[in-house]
Amino acid sequence: MTVDRAPAIAAAAVEFPPHRHSQQEVVAALVGYAGPQFQRFAAAAGVDHRNLALPLTRYPELSGFSEANAAYLEVALDLGGRALISALAESGLQPGDVDVVFSTTVTGLAVPTLEARLAGRVGLRPDVKRVPLFGLGCVAGAAGVARVHDYLRAFPEQVAVLLAVELCSLTIQRDDTSMANLVASSLFGDGAAVVVATGAARTPRPGRREPQVLATRSRLYPDTEAVMGWGIGAQGFRIVLSADVPDVAEKYLGEDAGLFLAEHGLSAADIGTWVCHPGGPRVIDTVAKVLDLPVAALDRTRKSLRDNGNMSSVSVLDVLRACLADPPEEGSYGMMVAMGPGFCSELVLLRW
Repeated sequence: MTVDRAPAIAAAAVEFPPHRHSQQEVVAALVGYAGPQFQRFAAAAGVDHRNLALPLTRYPELSGFSEANAAYLEVALDLGGRALISALAESGLQPGDVDVVFSTTVTGLAVPTLEARLAGRVGLRPDVKRVPLFGLGCVAGAAGVARVHDYLRAFPEQVAVLLAVELCSLTIQRDDTSMANLVASSLFGDGAAVVVATGAARTPRPGRREPQVLATRSRLYPDTEAVMGWGIGAQGFRIVLSADVPDVAEKYLGEDAGLFLAEHGLSAADIGTWVCHPGGPRVIDTVAKVLDLPVAALDRTRKSLRDNGNMSSVSVLDVLRACLADPPEEGSYGMMVAMGPGFCSELVLLRW
């Protein structure tokens, strides 16, 4: 496959809140409301540790959505600002170099949005363009990279930033003992990520192997709106999470990925680096199965889930960060894969 120069990912950074706990500590704190059956879900979640927005002792004291959302805003701005500064430093760029910021979150509400509140704090230009995204959930990390790619194809001389902040722990409903809430409570963690990308007209930094974003594919699946999402009401965010997620992935993802790659003269066997969202153990196993991947292909995905839990949109960017830190050989291909509310998937073709 011969390609012209395309938008490139210059850096990715991930920041975590300081309250880090083992899965056993989280289980002990939550079992009082979730009951002993919660331990079964937690043991099978594939999570060893998670970082939480607040100390464990604070969560029972939250009076409702207003207080939880106020905590979200405070912590999200801190983490998002740190991640943005770290990613720009890694990329060798300054805040004033940024032309557009895409931001995504699905665990809190803020108007003005996070990137608007951060602009003055970190030194973004007054004429920076803002594209807030809401409602994409777990797919938003890959979808955000895809929309950054689309933008930079139109403005190849510019610099784009993707900001993702998710504080999933602040959405836990302590009066909800449904299976969906128990599964979510056993999986989700908190964090923020920033990706810095540059257009094709900008000169690559010497000595760095930055993956180019070659192509993207978005896919909505029919009659699946109830598979994943939030029910939003007076108490805030109530998880909607069907056990059908792995089944939907098994039904559609393999064919979608195969057709997408075939359009570019490739197959799954040509992909050396898989940047997959860690939805949970069953979802990871299903992705590996339908794409017929080698055993070790999703090791970084499993490690991200084990070390940090499922951080919604942040998680696939955490996997991307690990890939950038240890890049494959020059000329090799990679693919980002994520799924989320819609129900939908997002595929992003990379080349190092």
